[in-house]
Amino acid sequence: MTENIPTGLVRLSKRLAQQLGCSRSTAEQYIEGGWVSIDGRIVELPGARVAAQQTVTLAPDASLLELAPVTLLLHKPPGFEAGLGQEAGASAHGSRSQGAPSAITLLNAASHLPEDASGTRVLLRHFKQLQCFTPLPTPASGLVVYTQDPRIARKLAEDIETLEQECVVEVAGQMADGGLQKLCHGLSFNGRPLPPIKVSWQNETRLRFALKGIRPGQIPAMCEAVGLRVLAIRRIRLGRVPLAKVPEGQWRYLQSWEKF
Repeated sequence: MTENIPTGLVRLSKRLAQQLGCSRSTAEQYIEGGWVSIDGRIVELPGARVAAQQTVTLAPDASLLELAPVTLLLHKPPGFEAGLGQEAGASAHGSRSQGAPSAITLLNAASHLPEDASGTRVLLRHFKQLQCFTPLPTPASGLVVYTQDPRIARKLAEDIETLEQECVVEVAGQMADGGLQKLCHGLSFNGRPLPPIKVSWQNETRLRFALKGIRPGQIPAMCEAVGLRVLAIRRIRLGRVPLAKVPEGQWRYLQSWEKF
């Protein structure tokens, strides 16, 4: 197979711009929107090379109205790092240096929830310029939010302390007398009294926590104070947005009507 690039090859964005009589940037938007095909195969990369004899087609229903930024809701498995401000394409910090892979690596077309009710077409551009404002400890699992939308990014950055988070906590051991009441109100963390928290038994081995302004290590410390040992933590809700039935390692789109 020759390494030489035939002189007749041109960038797809240039070819499309010439065909449509539009600007190069508009052509790139159509391509990244998944509306352009080469010989019947959809190509989402504006820099793809196309030969003169190949057919470049713009879908009849092509529109630039669907190029709004997206927000992805990932069910992070244990062992993946999801740090504050972590951005797609950037090197993560903290536990990455200790070998924990970034949860961003799980975001791709193959891991999209097949039953996603949003109806959004999965595009390569949806995995670019994603930022995380909902950190989750590496050993924990559950809902992590990645967004391209500056409005949602600002909302999460400003309100993460006041957003109620719901977690299911698997525990072992024997709870001390009056332990549930202490978990709800009466404990301190890092030398400061904790505000009232909603805690209830989900079953014999799992507790449900609903709390705001959670600090790293807070839930394990609370459980230890009443004689329990934490085996696993899974976050299932942020504000009014639930993880729903997304399996570990898969993600779904935030729907337009969902608000944190």
